[in-house]
Amino acid sequence: MGWAGTRGRFIVAAMVGLTAMVLADPGVVLGQQTSSQGPGLTPQGGGAQGNIGASDALANTDAGVHPLQAALDVANKGLASINANIQDYSATMVKRERIDGKLNEHEYMFVKIRQKPFSVYLYFLGPDSVKGQEVIYSEGQNDGNMLAHAGSGVRAMVGTVSLKPTSMLAMSGNRYSIMEIGVENLTRRLVEVAEHDKQFGECEVNFYPNAKVNGRICTCIQVTHPVPRRNFRFNLARVFIDDEYHIPIRYEAYDWPQEKGGQPVLMEEYTYMNVKINNGFTDADFDPRNTAYKFGMK
Repeated sequence: MGWAGTRGRFIVAAMVGLTAMVLADPGVVLGQQTSSQGPGLTPQGGGAQGNIGASDALANTDAGVHPLQAALDVANKGLASINANIQDYSATMVKRERIDGKLNEHEYMFVKIRQKPFSVYLYFLGPDSVKGQEVIYSEGQNDGNMLAHAGSGVRAMVGTVSLKPTSMLAMSGNRYSIMEIGVENLTRRLVEVAEHDKQFGECEVNFYPNAKVNGRICTCIQVTHPVPRRNFRFNLARVFIDDEYHIPIRYEAYDWPQEKGGQPVLMEEYTYMNVKINNGFTDADFDPRNTAYKFGMK
């Protein structure tokens, strides 16, 4: 389900997941439900627009197995595997998000993530407007705040700042807060949305084996809600599950077409490349005093 800062901004905040689910206000409301958006988190900067004014989907009355059940089984198996086998991981994360109707450019960052206690370190690789930015968030540390600094230029002179992860400034230019970044959070949100959508019909699910993401063999699960309904978050979503690690390494979500016969509209996409699991990260990897980082704190 989300994540990061955008040009002209030096404060950044995450995802992921990757996954269509966080807030339309400056903060983030966890577990919020509305009839128009379903479960979980509502994206900052707007959700789907193609279902505004649409009616609700009818309850599923088919006694058979719902098309989403197979996808749910895969997601729940993945969650169990993450909890049992992955303590931490590093990756190159690529993010692209639509906020307030504008599709922003791709952002690239090197990420370190530790599962327990949940901890995140980000170093921005590009574009040039954000290159060199660093962000740290560690659950239970720094009064629950994230620490961030710009990479270069006048903005870097401000130094390291401490922000609540869901504050207006931290969320600026981001659909999701840093507390939502990572493959486990993404998987949990996917499960929430699928459980919600199982209540209704009008859902098509397809599996595409042997898909590739940056050379990794994956299974692509594509979910489509062909008819705009207030209950649904997207027209089309694709999740790419790494066949070896059993984690989602790419997620795409699309709004319904803006005109009849048009193409679905990209809302958000997140890709985790060069994933390396169980690096043995310690508290030092998420400490702003680490001399390998440039937070300038002692």
